[in-house]
Amino acid sequence: MKYLRTALAAAAASTFLIGVAHAEPKTNMLHQWATGSDAQAIAKLGEMFEAKGGKWQQTSIAGHTANTLAKLRADVIAGNAPPAVQLKGPEIAEWNETGMTANLDDLAAAEGWEKVVAPELLPVMKPAGHWVAAPMNIHRINWIWASPKVMEAAGVTEIPKTWAEFNAACDKIVATGKICLSHSTADWTDSTVFEVVVYGQDLDLFKKAFVEGNVDAMRSEGMVKAFEQFRTMTSKYMDPGMNGRDWDSMSHLVGRGEAAFHIMGDWTIGLLTAAGFKEGTDYTCAQAPTDWGKPGFILNSDSIVFFKQTDPDYVEGQKLLASTILSPEFQTIFNQTKGSIPARLDVDLSNGFNPCQQIAQKDLQASIDAGTLVRSMAHNMTVPQKVRGAIMDTITEFVATPGMSAQDAANAMADAAEAQM
Repeated sequence: MKYLRTALAAAAASTFLIGVAHAEPKTNMLHQWATGSDAQAIAKLGEMFEAKGGKWQQTSIAGHTANTLAKLRADVIAGNAPPAVQLKGPEIAEWNETGMTANLDDLAAAEGWEKVVAPELLPVMKPAGHWVAAPMNIHRINWIWASPKVMEAAGVTEIPKTWAEFNAACDKIVATGKICLSHSTADWTDSTVFEVVVYGQDLDLFKKAFVEGNVDAMRSEGMVKAFEQFRTMTSKYMDPGMNGRDWDSMSHLVGRGEAAFHIMGDWTIGLLTAAGFKEGTDYTCAQAPTDWGKPGFILNSDSIVFFKQTDPDYVEGQKLLASTILSPEFQTIFNQTKGSIPARLDVDLSNGFNPCQQIAQKDLQASIDAGTLVRSMAHNMTVPQKVRGAIMDTITEFVATPGMSAQDAANAMADAAEAQM
């Protein structure tokens, strides 16, 4: 970022024009929602933007978050910053430090965002006290999705609440010839499951290692224990088909009754719904196992950050897009499609939302009350991207290397993260 600040010194002097006469609102949004329910959800935003008089364009970069960031850096350095970009967590603060982000305070005040957006998101959207981003949703990461049919056939009477119960249930399920845990191996999917394990075993360890980035916590016995549990899961309860399986089809194994469980965020709702599976019949949902007996919530939030523009059409488009994103109508339609819950706390989920989304909204408040709400490391809401990348690389190396011990993995994670600090 230091290089970017230097390279952009001249460009940063441009101002964000507020209220330009006769401008025709337009946008070109850079994002990574290229497939599946993600693409369907973002299409809703484009439709609503155009219905309000805007001209919609988008640039979708498939694959890893790093691909989107690389495109953003290239555009900004070339003096062609996109008007709107999908970013989250520490990325928002880092880009805000360049002086290139637009100030949305006037719009936010006029529409009362401060009163309706979840308080946990305010420091993220306002990294230096000014609104520079609009939150689209709140995702819950620590879900376990279950097949009632597979569980019943194996004699498992309820979704496991602890990791000991999970292992016991999986032993029964594997004995019937079914897959216990559906998975598709990639850095972000491996890291999603692993952070759920860490969180469920030791809340304080999660906060120290994955929120604060404490390398001593990464080397700790608690982290070794988490890797041991994860090895049990990868070696005994996942199937060899996880290598090469498309990420957006792994939940279908649960829906089709080929696997008992799936640990993944609530975008799984969108994937299962799009495939025709029904909640309560083909799948059920619950909080992923925790050993500390309280409601828990690992939070992720998709958001759109706005960069300063000199074209009045783009300036007006930014105001229209941000207003559309924070509207109750969009928050409802978008999240019903995507599986997440609204970033606005005043949206009624009693009609049109999946029962699992209704559970998520209740559990979010319960986790706030219990002090167990955390942001997701795997989904780029905590540590800087380069530290996150080092952590995730180690987790995926562990999955791909059956002979790697839990102790070696914990040490390797700490070493890799420390090298990026």
